[in-house]
Amino acid sequence: MDTKIGSMEACKPRNGDVCSPTNGSVATIHDSAMSVGSSEATLGRHLASRLVQAGVTDLFSVPGDFNLTLLDHLIAEPELKNIGCCNELNAGYAADGYARSRGVGACVVTFTVGGLGVLNAIAGAYSENLPVICIVGGPNSNDFGTNRILHHTIGLPDFSQELRCFQTVTCFQAVVNHLEDAHQLIDKAISTALKESKPVYISISCNLAATPHPTFIPHPVPFSLTPRSSNQMGLQAALEATLEFLNKAVKPVIVGGVKLRVAEATDAFVQLADASGYAMAVMPSAKGLVPEHHPHFIGTYWGAVSTPFCSEIVESADAYIFAGPIFNDYSSVGYSLLLKKEKAIVVHPDRVTVANGQTFGCVLMSEFFSELAKRVKRNETAYENYHRIFVPQGKPIACKAREPLRVNTMFQHIQKMLSSETAVIAETGDSWFNCQKLKLPKGCGYEFQMQYGSIGWSVGATLGYAQAVPEKRVLAFIGDGSFQVTAQDVSTMLRNGQKTIIFLINNGGYTIEVEIHDGPYNVIKNWNYTGLVDAIHNGEGKCWTTKVRYEEELVEAIKTATFEKKDSLCFIEVILHKDDTSKELLEWGSRVAAANGRPPNPQ
Repeated sequence: MDTKIGSMEACKPRNGDVCSPTNGSVATIHDSAMSVGSSEATLGRHLASRLVQAGVTDLFSVPGDFNLTLLDHLIAEPELKNIGCCNELNAGYAADGYARSRGVGACVVTFTVGGLGVLNAIAGAYSENLPVICIVGGPNSNDFGTNRILHHTIGLPDFSQELRCFQTVTCFQAVVNHLEDAHQLIDKAISTALKESKPVYISISCNLAATPHPTFIPHPVPFSLTPRSSNQMGLQAALEATLEFLNKAVKPVIVGGVKLRVAEATDAFVQLADASGYAMAVMPSAKGLVPEHHPHFIGTYWGAVSTPFCSEIVESADAYIFAGPIFNDYSSVGYSLLLKKEKAIVVHPDRVTVANGQTFGCVLMSEFFSELAKRVKRNETAYENYHRIFVPQGKPIACKAREPLRVNTMFQHIQKMLSSETAVIAETGDSWFNCQKLKLPKGCGYEFQMQYGSIGWSVGATLGYAQAVPEKRVLAFIGDGSFQVTAQDVSTMLRNGQKTIIFLINNGGYTIEVEIHDGPYNVIKNWNYTGLVDAIHNGEGKCWTTKVRYEEELVEAIKTATFEKKDSLCFIEVILHKDDTSKELLEWGSRVAAANGRPPNPQ
């Protein structure tokens, strides 16, 4: 982690033109210049140009007096659109959602009150390996080093509080308070975000944004990153050790993890699955990264709450390849996975560990899988075993007329809505478990925030994701407790003409917390959610809301949202019993509670 204030070593351009977006695609950083005259070659316009070159065409912002001039110059860039958000937290969540689709996102806030407001969202992006560029309008450059006390601070003349907070949740911090090295700091920050696939922090003094400088003169300056490559000796050694291990196995499997995204290794992972014939599963946080229509796909491996028959095949295997896993208390269901390290080959984005033994560093996941696919022996035993024991899931008991809707019935109808033209956003809570059971058709997007698990994330993330891919219709599943945290930016969705369908799950509180540890604090005040969204709508834009209590009402609501109101933002409040949860949440909650409740180790 680096911090640069006011000066830095020269940033030398390198060969190559490939950056590293997190969605597995490849984005090119164009060798293009600002299409402006020298009088417009200001610091703000330079930053705008660099953002566009990196792949950002939408900025999520909240104005404040320290960033107003900067915003003027950013939005003067024809290819950059300003998306004004209701608060900084949602602006950060929106940049997170945008980065999941585009490969990079950006937000703009004001000094300290804005910076600390967006901090939680940036921490989430850091945990999820998303390159989010957080831009802060900072104090006048003349105020640094003085004893002046400024507004929007904690009343001390030290302006570094915000910077210190960002140092732990960003991979690079640039404080721009001199024009001479501003272009170097900005270029270093953006390139580091792309290279490391982590957020960065850029603070720009409010009196510099409108100022021209010779370094901003619009000449075609290459802005590029050298593609990484493996150490060839390490790669070959890792391959030999892996092949020796796999060739002894009777029923190996392969399991995709969330770091497939940052490693840009999804295609190579599928290539290996094709060549090997192994049964293929995903960890819950990797859902959407691996094609579920693959002939050897067996579902989500999540220990005791896996999709049916998946954990039996994975945990009974005598060799398993885990591609970019994160084994935390949530993904391991309270540390209860029945896995053995001596059976595992764990492939991280830049290293490989074979059977709890030697680790081979400087080996890129994508290259490792591509080479392994050329040499691996085909073995379909695990998939054949899965095929033998698999029994198709039954359908939930049909609801009678005017019988209260059940969550399992609801998601039977959601499944029918999915296509290559849709994407699913699942909020922290029971939506994690219900959405995991959806079968994603080819091209259907899927996102949720499992590592950080910040309730309320999905409202801003839906805004950002939908802005990044307007050709898809986003289906967002949000609990009532989560919605109360960040509801305001439904307003921003409407302002920007988004056509998302939000399913608001109204079950009277924080259901996921209830299943971990119940108490009166998990009960929330019930809102008139459709009434709230109608008030936000206020007759401006296209919006349709409805409440559903019965299956027949849900069917009619889905029909209206997908046909008559297909060009509108649709808000469907689904009223469920407070104890109507997935069986997976019940199991997961009890195991996580047990992990949380472990007594202290003896001293």
